[in-house]
Amino acid sequence: MPRRARVMICGYHHVYNRGVAKNKIFLNDTDKEKFLEILGSVSKQYKFNIHSFCLMNNHYHLLLENTRENLSEGMRQLNAVYAMYFNQRYKRVGHLWQDRFKSWYIADEKYLFTLFKYIEANPLKANLSKKIGEYKYSSTYSILRDAVPFFLRNSFVLRDYHTQELFEILNIPMSKKEQENVESLKKIKYTKDSNFIPIQRLELQVYFKDTKNKKDRNVAIQKAFDNEYSKSEIAKKLGLSVTAVCKILKKFKV
Repeated sequence: MPRRARVMICGYHHVYNRGVAKNKIFLNDTDKEKFLEILGSVSKQYKFNIHSFCLMNNHYHLLLENTRENLSEGMRQLNAVYAMYFNQRYKRVGHLWQDRFKSWYIADEKYLFTLFKYIEANPLKANLSKKIGEYKYSSTYSILRDAVPFFLRNSFVLRDYHTQELFEILNIPMSKKEQENVESLKKIKYTKDSNFIPIQRLELQVYFKDTKNKKDRNVAIQKAFDNEYSKSEIAKKLGLSVTAVCKILKKFKV
């Protein structure tokens, strides 16, 4: 069976890898700290912006943005250096990783926050924490404690959200639609000939041109969001908080 085509173009990627036979790749906190140290070095060398990370015992998730077409090179370096460390530390031989890393290109920025939330919610699904932000080896833990590592400092959530409103939104459970969106992103198949054409959007102000009351405004918010505008863009345009926009959109969810 041919391998799934990998998209190398610059942009956002959800990257995932796990241990061979689902074995643990992190046996303790020292291993996780070492992985983050290597991630920081690789991010600096390959000009990656890390937007989210979560290190589980037998796998990891990254939401990263490559500014050069070097995703494979950077990820090979990350996985190889960590595997060398792990094998030497535990006096083992053989493959550490189940396969080459998996990645999904995020062609639609509308889904970035949903994917961020999905990654950060991994410890909840594994019963390692009760709330997003409690698990030590996730980006939200460092954000909540104002101890953001340098490789995370360009994360879009730090740019678009205040800490308080970020966690208010994150504490709203993922809707069925959001979960379906994440799964659908994983199923998109690209070929080397795939074209990535930015979706043409109406100017944001057009959606609110003829609104006469809050009901009209809320419907317009939903339409703008459905047509690729982010919650933060809408909030900024209307002078609302992102939390307020999220609450409005929540009313439209099925």
